[in-house]
Amino acid sequence: MTHDLLREVEQFLYREARLLDNRQLHRWVELLADDLRYWIPLRSNVYPSSSKSIASLDEARQEEREFTEPHELAIMDETRDTLLRRIERLDSGLAWAEDPPSRTRRFISNVELELTDNPEEIRAYSNFIMYRTRGEREEDFYVGSREDILRRSGSGWLLAYRKVVLDQTVLSAKNVSNFF
Repeated sequence: MTHDLLREVEQFLYREARLLDNRQLHRWVELLADDLRYWIPLRSNVYPSSSKSIASLDEARQEEREFTEPHELAIMDETRDTLLRRIERLDSGLAWAEDPPSRTRRFISNVELELTDNPEEIRAYSNFIMYRTRGEREEDFYVGSREDILRRSGSGWLLAYRKVVLDQTVLSAKNVSNFF
C-alpha cells in the first residue's frame, strides 16, 4: 500500500465529511455505491464472566457479545435507496426532527487501510467525532469508529459498506437523524 493511496482515501473521507456538514446530502449520495450497506449495530455493556464487580452478579449482564449481529436489531441498517428516501423526507419539510436543521462538524482521524480480496476495493478504518447542535439548546457528541469498504469507480471512490461503532451504549440525543 502506498502513501498516495492513503492520502487519496483520506481526501475522500474528508470530502464526505464536508458534504455532510454543509448539508449537501444529494451530493453525498453520489458517493454511495448502488449496493451500499450502512449499518450501526447496537452496543451493550458486557462484563466478562471473570468480573468481580457487583454488577456482574446479574448473570444477564454477562453477555458474550458486545454488538448485535448484522441480521439483528440496529440503530441504523440502511441501503443507498433507504438513505435517499430519508434525504427526500428531509427535503419535504415534514421531517420535524430536523426543523430547524442540525448543524454538525465532523472530525475524522486515525485512517488505516487494509487490502481486500477484490482489487477494486479497499477497507478503511477511521475514528470520528461528530458534534451536533440544533435549535438553541440541543447539543450532542457522537464518538466512534468506522469500518468502510471503498470501491474504485470511474470518477474516484464509492462507499460500498459502512459499519459505524458508537462508543456510547445509550444515546442522549432526541433522535438519530444525521449520518456518520
